[in-house]
Amino acid sequence: MCGRFVVAKAASDLVAFLDVDTEGDDLPGENYNIAPTDRVAIVLDSAKTDPPTRRLEPARWGLVPGWAKDPSIGSKSFNARAEDLEAKPMFRKALEKRRAVVPASGYYEWKTLEGTKTPHFIHPADGSTLLMAGLYEWWKNAALADDDPARWMLSFTILTRDSIGRLGSIHDRMPLFMDEAHAEAWLDPTTDNVRDVLDAAIDAAPEVAETLDDYEVSKAVGNARNNGPELIEPADAD
Repeated sequence: MCGRFVVAKAASDLVAFLDVDTEGDDLPGENYNIAPTDRVAIVLDSAKTDPPTRRLEPARWGLVPGWAKDPSIGSKSFNARAEDLEAKPMFRKALEKRRAVVPASGYYEWKTLEGTKTPHFIHPADGSTLLMAGLYEWWKNAALADDDPARWMLSFTILTRDSIGRLGSIHDRMPLFMDEAHAEAWLDPTTDNVRDVLDAAIDAAPEVAETLDDYEVSKAVGNARNNGPELIEPADAD
């Protein structure tokens, strides 16, 4: 699973790397301890224009479907199993029409050994941006006025798959990583073979995983109130 991750790059860097056409307002900045319900910049291709417009938008981590009574459901839907999305009403429609990519510098995972949990920071060894597959939804707060900018909330979930190789020794699930080619196909809102695209990304994810490095970090990451670049320093550097 993925319950904490890191964005250590400015939004302007993500715009250039991801070939973004439009930036949303008030994009979140660097964050070294992103937890569910936090705001994060995600990438999506809007089908409202032809060709689609690629947007970098601030979104709340934890998917809130349009039919939800309130946003609290999002605290339990920050991850979604890529293998069986069609079987879950919460994710089915988003899979068809609302796919996203979540850029990150890396993520945290806790390894359990003899009953002790130790956090590891997992990240691209070359310092590049990690692309994680996601889904997004818009939720309308009917209690707010039509002209209230907070009336519509964008939220997202990160897809996961079985872990492989070294990452499997840390946790049995990992985010669904994507290379740039698979990310392009995933974002395309006009595709009519979404499951084929998704399965191809699942099959290719181990190649991305092989480029990742990991090391133990401070247990301070367990408290979401802690934040700062020191959290991604190796624990033995203290």
